[in-house]
Amino acid sequence: MMRSLWTAASGMIAQQTNLDTISNNLSNINTTGYKTEAVNFKSLLYQTIQGKSYDSTGEPKPVGAQVGLGVRPAAIVSDFHQGPLLASNGSLDYAIRGEGFFQVRLNDGSIGYTRNGNFNVSVTGDGMALTDSNGYPVIAANGQPITFPAEIDASKLSVDQYGNFMYPDATGNAQQMGIQIGLARFPNPAGLDRTMDTIMKESPASGAVITSTADQLGSQIVSGRLEGSNVQAVDEMVNMIVAQRAYEMNSKAITASDEMLQQANNLRS
Repeated sequence: MMRSLWTAASGMIAQQTNLDTISNNLSNINTTGYKTEAVNFKSLLYQTIQGKSYDSTGEPKPVGAQVGLGVRPAAIVSDFHQGPLLASNGSLDYAIRGEGFFQVRLNDGSIGYTRNGNFNVSVTGDGMALTDSNGYPVIAANGQPITFPAEIDASKLSVDQYGNFMYPDATGNAQQMGIQIGLARFPNPAGLDRTMDTIMKESPASGAVITSTADQLGSQIVSGRLEGSNVQAVDEMVNMIVAQRAYEMNSKAITASDEMLQQANNLRS
């Protein structure tokens, strides 16, 4: 009975983590580029009550007796399927249709990866730089931050479907500027480390980054759109109900074990 108390307690703790993850999904339902997360569970150790033995005729019994000791979260994984492409009023808002991540240079010099294409132009000493909403420089296909001459009108910038920046010439015809948005992909994107604001970082689990461009990945850069969160509210509400019921059942198992212990303590010889 004492074993059942701790086993049920592990179930309640695991479901609390599950509910925490569901709550985080729901709170980020309107976060640009957010990817749904889900908890994977694994069972704990098994205690052998009776090993495989033999019957009266000397034949081995096919099974022994082992009892599980509970559950714990094994991993929290992200679902990277495409989110909806939502119309945006920002002239420098871009969405990736297909595979890939935008790259931004963080304050410590490392590279972050995101699906959030909510970009802006920041004035620098040498001209203008394309940055994300946090002010981190966006990386071009050549591995350097994307910069523009100071004399251009940022409102006239445009990109084609492969992320090549265009600017009108004297006749008003858009011409390529020789600047292309760089993208990145990973052998296992689910292994990326999450940091903040939908920015992720490379990890041993994700594999080494493979820098590329939209045309090489078979993806498209869509101007005037942002990729919305891929959280499905109905699915998360159903998952919440399931988690709540599982938590409740584990709570009842603890109550039942406590009542059985109380009855055993009240036995008189």
